[in-house]
Amino acid sequence: MAKFSLIPRDMEFYDLFEQEAANLVVAAEKLVDLFNNYENVAAKARELKDLEHRGDVITHEIIARVHRTFVTPIDREDITLLAHSLDDVMDFIEAAGRTAYLYHIAQPTERARELARIVDKMARKLNEVMPQLRHHDKFKWILEQCVEINSLENEADDVHHAALAELFEACPSDACEVIKWRELYQHMEDATDRGEDVANVLEGVVLKYA
Repeated sequence: MAKFSLIPRDMEFYDLFEQEAANLVVAAEKLVDLFNNYENVAAKARELKDLEHRGDVITHEIIARVHRTFVTPIDREDITLLAHSLDDVMDFIEAAGRTAYLYHIAQPTERARELARIVDKMARKLNEVMPQLRHHDKFKWILEQCVEINSLENEADDVHHAALAELFEACPSDACEVIKWRELYQHMEDATDRGEDVANVLEGVVLKYA
Protein backbone atom coordinates (compact mmCIF):
# COMPACT_ATOMS: atom_id res chain seq x y z
CA MET A 1 0.00 0.00 0.00
CA ALA A 2 1.35 3.43 -0.93
CA LYS A 3 2.49 5.53 1.98
CA PHE A 4 0.49 8.74 2.38
CA SER A 5 2.64 11.84 2.70
CA LEU A 6 1.57 14.64 5.01
CA ILE A 7 3.83 17.07 3.15
CA PRO A 8 1.81 19.35 0.85
CA ARG A 9 2.61 19.48 -2.85
CA ASP A 10 3.79 23.11 -2.85
CA MET A 11 7.25 22.79 -4.42
CA GLU A 12 8.19 26.46 -4.74
CA PHE A 13 10.13 26.51 -1.46
CA TYR A 14 12.18 23.53 -2.60
CA ASP A 15 12.92 25.25 -5.90
CA LEU A 16 14.21 28.30 -4.05
CA PHE A 17 16.36 26.20 -1.70
CA GLU A 18 17.87 24.49 -4.73
CA GLN A 19 18.61 27.85 -6.34
CA GLU A 20 20.30 29.02 -3.16
CA ALA A 21 22.42 25.88 -2.94
CA ALA A 22 23.41 26.09 -6.61
CA ASN A 23 24.43 29.71 -6.08
CA LEU A 24 26.65 28.57 -3.20
CA VAL A 25 28.48 26.16 -5.50
CA VAL A 26 29.28 28.94 -7.97
CA ALA A 27 30.58 31.14 -5.15
CA ALA A 28 32.67 28.35 -3.63
CA GLU A 29 34.20 27.56 -7.04
CA LYS A 30 35.14 31.22 -7.40
CA LEU A 31 36.67 31.23 -3.93
CA VAL A 32 38.86 28.27 -4.86
CA ASP A 33 39.82 30.00 -8.11
CA LEU A 34 40.65 33.19 -6.21
CA PHE A 35 43.21 31.44 -4.02
CA ASN A 36 44.52 29.05 -6.69
CA ASN A 37 44.92 31.77 -9.32
CA TYR A 38 45.64 34.83 -7.24
CA GLU A 39 45.18 37.60 -9.77
CA ASN A 40 42.48 40.16 -10.59
CA VAL A 41 41.53 39.99 -6.93
CA ALA A 42 39.31 43.08 -7.02
CA ALA A 43 37.26 41.71 -9.93
CA LYS A 44 36.92 38.30 -8.29
CA ALA A 45 35.83 39.89 -5.02
CA ARG A 46 33.16 41.83 -6.94
CA GLU A 47 31.92 38.61 -8.52
CA LEU A 48 31.54 37.09 -5.07
CA LYS A 49 29.65 40.19 -3.93
CA ASP A 50 27.27 39.83 -6.89
CA LEU A 51 26.64 36.19 -5.97
CA GLU A 52 26.07 37.17 -2.34
CA HIS A 53 23.50 39.73 -3.50
CA ARG A 54 21.77 37.08 -5.60
CA GLY A 55 21.65 34.84 -2.55
CA ASP A 56 20.07 37.66 -0.55
CA VAL A 57 17.37 38.04 -3.18
CA ILE A 58 16.55 34.33 -2.99
CA THR A 59 16.53 34.40 0.82
CA HIS A 60 14.19 37.39 0.87
CA GLU A 61 11.84 35.61 -1.52
CA ILE A 62 11.79 32.54 0.71
CA ILE A 63 10.98 34.60 3.81
CA ALA A 64 8.34 36.62 1.97
CA ARG A 65 6.78 33.42 0.71
CA VAL A 66 6.62 32.03 4.25
CA HIS A 67 4.48 35.01 5.25
CA ARG A 68 2.10 34.77 2.30
CA THR A 69 1.70 30.98 2.15
CA PHE A 70 -1.10 29.48 4.22
CA VAL A 71 0.23 25.89 4.23
CA THR A 72 3.99 25.38 3.92
CA PRO A 73 5.60 22.05 2.92
CA ILE A 74 7.64 21.92 6.13
CA ASP A 75 7.43 23.94 9.35
CA ARG A 76 7.81 27.68 8.89
CA GLU A 77 10.55 27.78 11.51
CA ASP A 78 12.53 25.13 9.61
CA ILE A 79 12.12 26.99 6.33
CA THR A 80 13.37 30.20 7.92
CA LEU A 81 16.31 28.48 9.62
CA LEU A 82 17.30 26.71 6.42
CA ALA A 83 17.12 29.89 4.36
CA HIS A 84 19.16 31.93 6.84
CA SER A 85 21.76 29.17 7.33
CA LEU A 86 22.32 28.86 3.58
CA ASP A 87 22.56 32.65 3.35
CA ASP A 88 25.12 32.69 6.17
CA VAL A 89 27.37 30.28 4.26
CA MET A 90 27.27 32.65 1.29
CA ASP A 91 27.96 35.67 3.50
CA PHE A 92 31.16 34.15 4.86
CA ILE A 93 32.36 33.02 1.43
CA GLU A 94 31.92 36.58 0.18
CA ALA A 95 33.59 37.94 3.31
CA ALA A 96 36.69 35.80 2.65
CA GLY A 97 37.04 37.21 -0.85
CA ARG A 98 36.40 40.75 0.35
CA THR A 99 38.99 40.40 3.10
CA ALA A 100 41.64 39.17 0.67
CA TYR A 101 41.02 42.25 -1.47
CA LEU A 102 40.53 44.95 1.18
CA TYR A 103 43.43 43.77 3.34
CA HIS A 104 45.76 43.57 0.35
CA ILE A 105 46.74 39.97 0.99
CA ALA A 106 49.93 39.54 -1.02
CA GLN A 107 49.69 35.78 -1.65
CA PRO A 108 47.42 33.10 -0.21
CA THR A 109 48.84 30.40 2.02
CA GLU A 110 48.38 26.70 1.39
CA ARG A 111 46.13 26.60 4.46
CA ALA A 112 43.88 29.20 2.86
CA ARG A 113 43.68 27.03 -0.26
CA GLU A 114 42.87 23.99 1.86
CA LEU A 115 40.03 25.81 3.62
CA ALA A 116 38.66 27.05 0.31
CA ARG A 117 38.64 23.50 -1.03
CA ILE A 118 36.72 22.28 2.02
CA VAL A 119 34.19 25.08 1.60
CA ASP A 120 33.81 24.00 -2.02
CA LYS A 121 33.28 20.34 -1.06
CA MET A 122 30.65 21.36 1.48
CA ALA A 123 28.82 23.58 -1.01
CA ARG A 124 28.76 20.76 -3.54
CA LYS A 125 27.44 18.34 -0.93
CA LEU A 126 24.66 20.74 0.04
CA ASN A 127 23.82 21.17 -3.62
CA GLU A 128 23.51 17.39 -3.98
CA VAL A 129 21.28 17.09 -0.93
CA MET A 130 18.88 19.98 -1.46
CA PRO A 131 16.99 18.55 -4.49
CA GLN A 132 16.30 15.38 -2.52
CA LEU A 133 14.54 17.15 0.35
CA ARG A 134 11.24 16.95 -1.50
CA HIS A 135 11.56 13.16 -1.85
CA HIS A 136 10.48 11.17 1.20
CA ASP A 137 12.29 8.04 0.02
CA LYS A 138 15.62 9.93 0.04
CA PHE A 139 15.45 10.87 3.72
CA LYS A 140 17.79 8.10 4.87
CA TRP A 141 20.32 9.11 2.22
CA ILE A 142 20.04 12.74 3.34
CA LEU A 143 20.92 11.74 6.90
CA GLU A 144 24.03 9.96 5.59
CA GLN A 145 25.08 13.08 3.69
CA CYS A 146 24.57 15.20 6.81
CA VAL A 147 27.16 13.01 8.56
CA GLU A 148 29.60 13.71 5.71
CA ILE A 149 28.92 17.45 5.97
CA ASN A 150 29.68 17.29 9.70
CA SER A 151 32.94 15.51 8.87
CA LEU A 152 33.90 18.29 6.47
CA GLU A 153 33.28 20.85 9.22
CA ASN A 154 35.56 18.86 11.53
CA GLU A 155 38.21 18.79 8.80
CA ALA A 156 37.92 22.56 8.43
CA ASP A 157 38.35 22.94 12.20
CA ASP A 158 41.59 20.95 12.05
CA VAL A 159 42.95 22.99 9.15
CA HIS A 160 41.91 26.23 10.84
CA HIS A 161 43.71 25.30 14.06
CA ALA A 162 46.82 24.26 12.12
CA ALA A 163 46.73 27.52 10.17
CA LEU A 164 46.60 29.57 13.37
CA ALA A 165 49.38 27.53 14.95
CA GLU A 166 51.59 28.13 11.90
CA LEU A 167 50.67 31.81 11.87
CA PHE A 168 51.76 32.36 15.46
CA GLU A 169 54.81 30.11 15.10
CA ALA A 170 56.02 32.28 12.24
CA CYS A 171 55.18 35.28 14.44
CA PRO A 172 55.50 38.08 11.86
CA SER A 173 56.77 41.33 13.33
CA ASP A 174 53.84 43.16 11.76
CA ALA A 175 50.84 42.54 14.02
CA CYS A 176 48.56 43.69 11.20
CA GLU A 177 49.52 40.61 9.19
CA VAL A 178 48.44 38.38 12.04
CA ILE A 179 45.08 40.18 12.26
CA LYS A 180 44.54 39.94 8.49
CA TRP A 181 45.18 36.22 8.33
CA ARG A 182 43.22 35.40 11.47
CA GLU A 183 40.18 37.12 10.00
CA LEU A 184 40.55 35.50 6.60
CA TYR A 185 40.91 32.02 8.08
CA GLN A 186 37.98 32.66 10.41
CA HIS A 187 35.63 33.64 7.58
CA MET A 188 36.24 30.36 5.78
CA GLU A 189 35.97 28.30 8.95
CA ASP A 190 32.72 30.15 9.74
CA ALA A 191 31.42 29.23 6.28
CA THR A 192 31.86 25.55 7.13
CA ASP A 193 30.27 26.07 10.54
CA ARG A 194 27.18 27.50 8.85
CA GLY A 195 27.21 24.62 6.39
CA GLU A 196 27.03 22.29 9.37
CA ASP A 197 24.09 24.38 10.63
CA VAL A 198 22.34 23.68 7.32
CA ALA A 199 22.98 19.96 7.80
CA ASN A 200 21.56 20.13 11.33
CA VAL A 201 18.37 21.78 10.08
CA LEU A 202 18.04 19.20 7.32
CA GLU A 203 18.54 16.40 9.82
CA GLY A 204 15.81 17.85 12.03
CA VAL A 205 13.41 18.13 9.10
CA VAL A 206 14.09 14.58 7.96
CA LEU A 207 13.60 13.12 11.45
CA LYS A 208 10.42 15.14 11.92
CA TYR A 209 8.80 13.95 8.68
CA ALA A 210 10.29 10.44 8.39
